[in-house]
Amino acid sequence: MNRFALIGAAGFIAPRHMKAIKETGSQLVTAFDKFDSVGVMDSYFPEADFFTEFERFDRHIDKLRRSGHPVDYVSICSPNYLHDAHIRFGLRSGANVICEKPLVLNPWNIDGLAEIEAETGNRVSNILQLRLHPSIIALKKRIENGPAHKMYDLDLAYITSRGKWYGISWKGDITKSGGIATNIGVHFFDMLTWIFGPVKQNRVHVREVNQAAGYLELERARVRWFLSTDSVTLPESVKLANRQTYRSLQIEGEEIEFSDGFTDLHTKSYEQIMAGNGYGLSEAYPSIEIVNHIRNTALTRVSEDYHPLIRFQRQLVGHE
Repeated sequence: MNRFALIGAAGFIAPRHMKAIKETGSQLVTAFDKFDSVGVMDSYFPEADFFTEFERFDRHIDKLRRSGHPVDYVSICSPNYLHDAHIRFGLRSGANVICEKPLVLNPWNIDGLAEIEAETGNRVSNILQLRLHPSIIALKKRIENGPAHKMYDLDLAYITSRGKWYGISWKGDITKSGGIATNIGVHFFDMLTWIFGPVKQNRVHVREVNQAAGYLELERARVRWFLSTDSVTLPESVKLANRQTYRSLQIEGEEIEFSDGFTDLHTKSYEQIMAGNGYGLSEAYPSIEIVNHIRNTALTRVSEDYHPLIRFQRQLVGHE
């Protein structure tokens, strides 16, 4: 039975990690969050020790190690800007690490983590759950079995409505979240490069707190992408259905359905990691490079390669 510690127990994504720990037959022995709204732990591991001060949590992890009962894994669900420090803590505590996306905010952070992996002999695994989605796996196989030199045209859109709290929280602070492309888009960019190869061009048309859009040219695909947390940008059909989320991937005009099937992907990720088949630092690098570029590059004039949903934004900024 693997023994786990969890950092970020009060976060939105933490219950999926608790569920994955339980469903893999493992045990959560201790958890940390500076906020104490962690009643969800009662549904999974009510006996786990819990701390709201990191110093006491650190001491507890060290005492477990010295008493011969160390944790095997540290799972990290903390805010994005803390991932790097918390990964380092986990590795230096003698544990392997499982970290939510984005692994870190900058590519050079990965280089530093690779050095600590080498020093400690422990491993970092990133949750890249779309690589385990049946529809995405089928799409990858389809591309691999298709014409060897064909360039595909794709439209990717992801709108997940968030209230005013989003901009006030750390997620609305680009220095902490990395911006919308990093916070809600990084696993889509990972999926695209996993299937269609490395980046050749990366242009950004829109970069706002609650919207981002651009164009990616990959080795085997031209991708127009749009991300938003603003409900106003939802297509009318989605609004009429009283839905708050819109997820669309079109390839050559054909919709690839992958809206369902997300509920068990964290458990599948944990199973793969424990079997030695997790996605490590090198796999995370391409998508982190993409979002770092999106965050820092100059905007490109909107041209024929813009995503159709940008039209709403263009009207706002007077391009039409």
